[in-house]
Amino acid sequence: MAKTQRWRRRSPAPETAVDATVDPVEDEAEDGTTLTDPEPPEPDEKTAEDRAPARPRGRLRLTDRVPVLLLQAAHPRQAVLTAAFVGLAAALSGRATREVVVVVATVLVGQAILGWHNDLTDRARDARHDTPGKPIAQDRLDPGTAWFALTCAVLLVVPLSITSGVTAGGVYLLSLVVGLLGNVALRQGLLSWLPWALSFGLLPAYLSYGGWGGEFRGDAPHPVMTLLFALLGVGVHFLRALWGLVPDHEDGWTYLPLKLGLRLGATRLLVLSGVYTAVVLALIAFAGTYTGLAR
Repeated sequence: MAKTQRWRRRSPAPETAVDATVDPVEDEAEDGTTLTDPEPPEPDEKTAEDRAPARPRGRLRLTDRVPVLLLQAAHPRQAVLTAAFVGLAAALSGRATREVVVVVATVLVGQAILGWHNDLTDRARDARHDTPGKPIAQDRLDPGTAWFALTCAVLLVVPLSITSGVTAGGVYLLSLVVGLLGNVALRQGLLSWLPWALSFGLLPAYLSYGGWGGEFRGDAPHPVMTLLFALLGVGVHFLRALWGLVPDHEDGWTYLPLKLGLRLGATRLLVLSGVYTAVVLALIAFAGTYTGLAR
C-alpha cells in the first residue's frame, strides 16, 4: 500500500536572528500550550572571600624562614672565618678547650652583630642597587626583627666577653664598638681602613689578657702581634670591599680600595689583596711560633 506524506505549510516570514538561536524544538506542546524560553539564571553575587586575592598555600620555603634570613643577614662566611681564626689563635696559644669555645662563641656573636648592623645601615643603598643576598633590603626580613636579634646578641656578647676576664672582655667589647662605628663613619673616604685595623689590632689583647673567669687577667700582647693583626684587618677590608666597588663608585665613595681598583682593575686588586692577606697570615704564624702571643 502506498504511504501518504503530510506536507507542513512553511511560514513566508524569514527566520530572524532570534529564531535562529532557539533550539529546533516543537513550537507547541502536546496539550497545545506555547513553550517559552527559560529566563537565564542571575549570576551569583561574589562574597568578600571570593573578591579577596588568593593566599598562597603551603609552608614557607626554608630560605624564607626568619632564622635562615637572620643567618643570611649576619654575613655568615665572614663571621665563621673570623671566629675560626681567632679560636685557632687561642688554641695555639695554649688556652684550655673550654676557653677556646668561649672565645669562638664570643667572636661569632660579635661578628653577627656587625653583620646585622651593616645590613640595617645599608638598607636603602642595597635596595637601590638591588644587591643580592640582602634580605632586609629585599623586604624579606623585617628590620624590626633584625634590630631585635641584634639587641639580644648584644645582651649575650657582654657576659660571653666577661667570661674570659673583665680586662679581656672590655678589650673585645671595645673592638666591637670600633667595628660598629666603622659601619657609619670613615667608610666612604681614604681612612676606611682605619676601623678595620683598630678592630683587628685589639684581638691579640683580647686573647693575651683572657683566661677563665671574670677576675682573670693575663699578660699584655706582644707589639709585633698587635701590628700584624692590624695589618690583617686592612687586608680583610680590601677583600670585603672588592664585591661592592661598582655600587660604591656610583654613590661617589672615595675609599682606598676603590681608588686602587680604578687604577689597577678589580682582578689585579683581588690578586694583590689575596697575596697580601696570605703573607700577613704567614707572618702571624711565624711570629706566634717565635715570639708568642703575649710578652
